[in-house]
Amino acid sequence: MKIKKAVITAAGPQQQHLPLQTLVSPDGETKTVAAFLLDEIFASGIESAAIIIAPGTQGDFTSAVAQHLDKITLIEQSEPLGYGHAVLQARPFTGSDPFLLMMSDHLYLSFAKKSCLQQLMAFAAQTDGPVSAVQPTHESKLPFYGTIAGTPVPGLQGLYEVSRIIEKPTPTVAEQELIVPGLRSGNYLCFFGMHILNHAVMDHLEKSFAENGAPLALTPSLDAVADAERYLACEIEGLRFNIEEPYGLLRAQLGMALAGESRDEVMGTMIELIGATRR
Repeated sequence: MKIKKAVITAAGPQQQHLPLQTLVSPDGETKTVAAFLLDEIFASGIESAAIIIAPGTQGDFTSAVAQHLDKITLIEQSEPLGYGHAVLQARPFTGSDPFLLMMSDHLYLSFAKKSCLQQLMAFAAQTDGPVSAVQPTHESKLPFYGTIAGTPVPGLQGLYEVSRIIEKPTPTVAEQELIVPGLRSGNYLCFFGMHILNHAVMDHLEKSFAENGAPLALTPSLDAVADAERYLACEIEGLRFNIEEPYGLLRAQLGMALAGESRDEVMGTMIELIGATRR
C-alpha cells in the first residue's frame, strides 16, 4: 500500500498551541514541532499533507510551517466536536485514498537507521489494511493512550494482528481485556501517535457522526474496523515524546539534544543542575 497523503490533527483545545512550540534539533536547527513532523513526513516520500486546525490559528500555522507551504493544506475544524470529528474534516482531502494520520502533540526519536515513520511505512507497504504504530508502555501511562489487544504475527518480530482497541483504559480494564502475549507484566501495547488508515475508517466516522452526532471519538471507529478486517500494529524502534504530558516538551528537547553532537555538553549541564538543585 503506497501512501501519498498525510493528515496532522492540531485543532483540539488542549493541543492547538503545542505544535507551534519550538525546539532545537539534534543538528542544532531551531524549528517548530509542526515543522519537525512535516520534515519527517516528506522525507518518507509522502507528497502532501493536511493540518486540521482551530479557527483563528491559520496565521500561526502558516508562519510555523512556512518552508512547507507548497505541500500543505490547512483545514479548519469549526467546532471542537471530538478527535474523530477532527479527522473526518480531512475527508475531502483524503478521498478514498489510504493516508497517514499523525498527532501534533507527539515527537519522535528513532533508534534505527530508518526514522520512526519510515519504519511504519515499511510495514504498511506489505499490506492493504490499516496499520498503527505501537510501543510497549507501562500501565502508569495508560491515561494518555489508546491501547490494543492483539496476537503476534508468526515469523514477523514486532508485528501484531489487532483484535481490540480501547481508548485510555484503566489498569484494571487493560489487565482484563488488553493482555498481549510476550509483554512484561504491567506493560501494554499503546499507540505511538502515527497510523496508516484507509477509507473504511473515514466511512465509519461519517456513519457514526450522522447517527450519533458529537462528540465523535476516533478509537471506536478503529475498533470497528479491526473487527471487520485485518488490522495490524507494529512496534517501532524509537521513542515517542508526548509533549502534552507534564514536562513532555522538556523530555523531547533533552532527547533531541542527547541524540546530537552536543551530547557531552548537555550531559555536563544536566549533572551541574542536578548537583546545584539537590536538597
